[in-house]
Amino acid sequence: MTAGLFIEADWETLERGTAQERACFSALGIRYGNVWLSEADDNFVNRIRQKPHLSAYRLAEWLAWNWWRLRWEPRTRMPDWALAHRMTTIGGGFIWPNITIFSDGERVMLLAKPTQPLPQEPLRYIVDLAAVVRAGEFENSIDRFIELVIGKLRAENIVNTNLDQIWASVCAERADPAASARRRFEAMLGCDPDEASEVTIEQLVADSESLGEKAMNEIAAHKTKAGGVLSAKQLCEAAAANGYDATPGNAVKLAAKASLSPVGQVPAWERGAEAAKALRLQEHLGAAPISNDKLADMMGVTRVVISERSASPELSFELDDDRERSGRIVLRSKWEAGRRFGLSRLLGDRLAGDGDGRLFPATRADTYRQKMQRAFAAELLCPFDAVEDMLHNDYSSESIEDVAQHFTVSERTVRTLLVNHGCIDREDLEGDFKSAAAA
Repeated sequence: MTAGLFIEADWETLERGTAQERACFSALGIRYGNVWLSEADDNFVNRIRQKPHLSAYRLAEWLAWNWWRLRWEPRTRMPDWALAHRMTTIGGGFIWPNITIFSDGERVMLLAKPTQPLPQEPLRYIVDLAAVVRAGEFENSIDRFIELVIGKLRAENIVNTNLDQIWASVCAERADPAASARRRFEAMLGCDPDEASEVTIEQLVADSESLGEKAMNEIAAHKTKAGGVLSAKQLCEAAAANGYDATPGNAVKLAAKASLSPVGQVPAWERGAEAAKALRLQEHLGAAPISNDKLADMMGVTRVVISERSASPELSFELDDDRERSGRIVLRSKWEAGRRFGLSRLLGDRLAGDGDGRLFPATRADTYRQKMQRAFAAELLCPFDAVEDMLHNDYSSESIEDVAQHFTVSERTVRTLLVNHGCIDREDLEGDFKSAAAA
């Protein structure tokens, strides 16, 4: 079978239902390479089905309505997040695959999980797999499937459906840069089309002109403690009140940046680790811990940035007044290990990120950019090869604590390195949520 993501429909006959559902009733399968994410045990006929009987129309309608959120919104703990990302919420009287779909902006994960056997339900899904595809491949797969469904509707002389209207709007918005930007902001905020505050969207659009659209997408995905979105005005005020002077032109430059894997081609943690290893090699750092003085020097700031305890309640960020001569750095943590990690994230964002303006944010969101930053900081401060040598396959809490103290990082940083390199299970880090978010 061809590698990639495919949604396939073999048309079947349905006696009852709307015209759309009768026309598009099908044996419906979702395939990743040679693995069927939709594979199920059908107790009614005592056989395994790769393509259970489902409504292709309902799936296409759900994909079209949620297209922007599926394409752009990272995984969160918001209570209504599942409605836009879990196929089990499609409904319509069908037993849908237990597949959750979400994006980090560059790559899309389809997380298939088995379902529990229930006496009243003859279909039990049996696949346990996390399939990750590049965002462009995901878009193409969804486009092909929705056009297939619309083609079947036309063959049955069914026109002007809800799917037609939604999909026409999505296609028009994708072709319009301004409309696309607004829809991305809505998705990053966790909102359905036209449900976000117009004031908030207008503020994000306006702030993009001064701080950069990509940076403001990261800000939109970062929910403040009060549930709002930080504005450029608030960021500037935080920089003035809690920030430290920086000279961006004095920050270290990565000579090997061009040799890094392209953004999105590899998992975010791999690109971050690549950049950190390249910087350690370039700066002749070996495997030794990095001093506060050296770390500050590489970032173009003084050591006081790490030693003082003036913290931001929301996030770490760097805001340039001038890309070479002046800027301000704000760190969220009050503690030395946290400030070292935050400063390293900002350094990684400069060296290996995909910034487009004056703002370099380090947020809690699980976007590709933020995951890359975290991986860069972990590998820079706590190189995996050295960690592996120190642990000698002893992954006990005591040994991990010793390593964390040696490199002046948190124990979580060490565990994340071990998870990314397959040494311990992701469940040992923080369960299924972080397992998916690290991909």
